[in-house]
Amino acid sequence: MQYTFLLYSNPADMAHLTPADWAREKEVYGAYIGALKEAGVFVSTDWLQPVQTATTLSLENGQRRVQDGPFAETRECLGGFFVVEVPHLDAAMAWAEKCPAMRYGKVEIRASAMGAA
Repeated sequence: MQYTFLLYSNPADMAHLTPADWAREKEVYGAYIGALKEAGVFVSTDWLQPVQTATTLSLENGQRRVQDGPFAETRECLGGFFVVEVPHLDAAMAWAEKCPAMRYGKVEIRASAMGAA
């Protein structure tokens, strides 16, 4: 079954990171991706642009509404995701616990609805 890890963090907590810090973060994530691939559970991942670049669409009375920014107005924002293929939620949680995002944010795990009964 496929599970998506939604990576949330507070951008204010990342504001102090230097280019060298970001380079180290990319190495840490690269190692995590390598571990997922070696285990044969990696499906995909992406690192999203900053929340300020988000555009949210909705319909109000049949009219399209365009909102700059994310739908949710919280301090934390969605920064990226991983999709893994594992047999059950316990296995997904075991991989999510190893995700580097756990050091500074939260990882929400969602099972795929595609192909579910």
